[in-house]
Amino acid sequence: MKPEITPDRLRSHVHTLASEIGERNVFKPKALHEAEDYITRTWRQQGYLVTRQAYEVQGVECANLEVTRTGSAAPDEMILIGAHYDSVNGSPGANDNGSGVAALLELSRLFANHSPDVSVRFVAFVNEEPPFFYWGEMGSAVYAKAARARGDRIRFMASVETIGYYSESPGSQNYPPLFKYFYPDRGNFISFVSNLGSRAVMREAARAFRAGSSFPIQHVATFSWIPGVAWSDHLCFWRQGYRAFMVTDTAFYRYRFYHTPYDTADQLCYEPFAQCCNGLFHCFGTLARGK
Repeated sequence: MKPEITPDRLRSHVHTLASEIGERNVFKPKALHEAEDYITRTWRQQGYLVTRQAYEVQGVECANLEVTRTGSAAPDEMILIGAHYDSVNGSPGANDNGSGVAALLELSRLFANHSPDVSVRFVAFVNEEPPFFYWGEMGSAVYAKAARARGDRIRFMASVETIGYYSESPGSQNYPPLFKYFYPDRGNFISFVSNLGSRAVMREAARAFRAGSSFPIQHVATFSWIPGVAWSDHLCFWRQGYRAFMVTDTAFYRYRFYHTPYDTADQLCYEPFAQCCNGLFHCFGTLARGK
């Protein structure tokens, strides 16, 4: 049987992060470290060697976590797929970003038995949420700065951010001003979002997704100052001169429980979520082939 990402596997990850561990950030350090331990343990069970990039914030040791599926043809060149594992203060963070972490863990599981030509690196970032977002203690800011200093050859970075909620109801999708005239009013799709500088690689990824999945996808390359466009870890890679885009269900433009105590595991739509993740595996697997 063809390996695939199932709704039950995604549900299990989200339940552990949002229901068993719950709110996880530097203000809840025990839970933050439990989430770190869960990700580390899962990756080790998949056969990976986990690298930990630790630093201290407000007296709490925090860590970005990474594993790599080494490429067979160009091991020094990589695709980087990332998701933040902290949640905003006051929220259990099922969709934001338990869904992104669940996808990250399932994608790495499939890649463990896949032989890419270029390396595929998976990174779980800490401290994406306020008050760290945008500033130097943001986990992806620490990571991207170090990657640039090392000279990491990152073909592109994909930030998997809030991807677990879908709706077929008319009017379930909202947008920034004017976008509604060009995009559907049903929130039943995944979206690839980039700035103008990353437009080419984002469109290449969207084509690869469509070639391997019938799941609905929309994409846009636009100005980073539009609300939501830069609101995840890809921002920090743009700042370091890397190409990057976000994979998202559009978060607050669709999901009414965004950044609330009601962002719980039972709110997510696991069947379409799984279809989306299988499309992402095909997408990244295609792009990890040598050129």
